[in-house]
Amino acid sequence: MQFPSPVSVSWIADFINAKILGNENSYASGINEIHKVKKGDIVFVDHPKYYDTCLNSAATCIIINAERVVPEGKTLFVVSDPFEAYLKIVNHFKPFVPSNKMISESAKVGKGSIIMPNVFLGNNVVIGDDCIIHPNVIIYDDCVIGNHVEIHSGSVIGSDAFYFNTKKNRGHWYKKMQSCGIVEIKDYVEIGANCTIDRGVSDSTIIGSGTKMDNLIHVGHDVVMGKNCLIAAQVGIAGGTILGDGVTLWGQVGVNKTITIGDNAIVMGQGGVTSSIEANKTYWGTPIQEFYSKRKELVMIKRLPEIWEKIKSLPNKKDEHKSSL
Repeated sequence: MQFPSPVSVSWIADFINAKILGNENSYASGINEIHKVKKGDIVFVDHPKYYDTCLNSAATCIIINAERVVPEGKTLFVVSDPFEAYLKIVNHFKPFVPSNKMISESAKVGKGSIIMPNVFLGNNVVIGDDCIIHPNVIIYDDCVIGNHVEIHSGSVIGSDAFYFNTKKNRGHWYKKMQSCGIVEIKDYVEIGANCTIDRGVSDSTIIGSGTKMDNLIHVGHDVVMGKNCLIAAQVGIAGGTILGDGVTLWGQVGVNKTITIGDNAIVMGQGGVTSSIEANKTYWGTPIQEFYSKRKELVMIKRLPEIWEKIKSLPNKKDEHKSSL
């Protein structure tokens, strides 16, 4: 999430009641998760396992719960609970604004676009030219839809990420990490009925141009989908995953979080993608293997009874030895 304008680190320190270490004269331009962070951003860390990753990231400012040596030019905000400090910043710059109309007055709809009955467009939604948004589609605040996009009935664009802090030192273990990102749907995308696409936690979930999605698909937060992908019914893609251009996922494929699927990869139906896979190959099974290798394996399994019968019918060498005596 980018701030409306850069904010001084001294103001942020006062706002979250933090001790400043390092550069006290810099400015922050936004706040982001570690895998999306860039220069000018604030990132937070509350576990020693990830201290070095955050300190050595592109982030300009780090909210942290321990004093550490500060890399040159960076600023540390030392607080007792970095997660709560993150939430305070997000809720200040991106407060919840309720809607009281089906189509917000701040929503923008492009030339030639058709908005069917019972469509909800939240605050600051942008829809490009020549789109068709079918009945009962819900598009949450700030989402951006390109040109020539068609979204079928019942789909929900921009719901919050399934993302929780699971520390057990509080009465309620699962505290929601407030989503302040958006969904961006590029040109010539078609989204089927009853699909759900979550907004990014602090950045964008992106559906690349020319991509076609069937019905009943879930796309998690911060997924980046390339151009001209083909996604069949009941596919689930977990958060932070990157799909290259031309990827095909057939029905009921499940994809693990924060992995990469290479360009033009094909995953056959009900495949389970548990780790990153290479481009220009076809995969099958759970966990997936290359298609032709997996098919040979299944052929051999089917032949096992036949092979076993042949083995049983072979002469017994012990018996042959006895008869010769």
